[in-house]
Amino acid sequence: MTTTFPSTRLFAGFHWLPVALPRTRRIIQLLCGLALFATALSFTVEPRLGASPWTVFHEGASDTTGLTFGTTVSLTGVLLLAALWRLKEPVGLGTVLNVAIIGPIADLALWAIPDLENMPVRVLMLAAAPVLLGLGSGLYLGASVGPGPRDGIMTALNRRGVETWVARTAIELTALAVGFLLGGVAGLGTIWMAIAVGPCVQFFLPSFRIEANDS
Repeated sequence: MTTTFPSTRLFAGFHWLPVALPRTRRIIQLLCGLALFATALSFTVEPRLGASPWTVFHEGASDTTGLTFGTTVSLTGVLLLAALWRLKEPVGLGTVLNVAIIGPIADLALWAIPDLENMPVRVLMLAAAPVLLGLGSGLYLGASVGPGPRDGIMTALNRRGVETWVARTAIELTALAVGFLLGGVAGLGTIWMAIAVGPCVQFFLPSFRIEANDS
């Protein structure tokens, strides 16, 4: 048995993804994954050695606007949700909670982590970031209740004939270029994240994937 969000005037433009019931396990796994993913983002920001393309964009936008890093992450997510609505792309509970949860928890983690001056500690933190991001992604993507809005844009382009790798590369290079121009930090860490995150997600995702007939 499946259910979808009620169709209202406010959300009429969205195509909601069905979520299997009962979904307690899915929701718990989704929330844990998003919280871990947000914490891992702080591990890419705090060392100041370069981060993933989207994080470089969020850093640059944060520096330019004076908003916190997490607020920038959330506002970017809202704009991407609006784009998904215009493109009539499917949106799930995971997509909405991604926007609502990751930014505030990332800000909380950045507040809790002291300023790092010790280079070995900074390097170790950055080294651990892809593993935590991979685990967090495996958890929330494995819940199968909707991708993040950034992945949704990639999927939207793919549905319109753009190959997945071309869409992903174009989106991330654009985010990286704009973020760098806005003052975001790109460096060796950016290369490390580009190399390491994908394999880490691939490693963890099968262990946490919940099939459609599972609760």
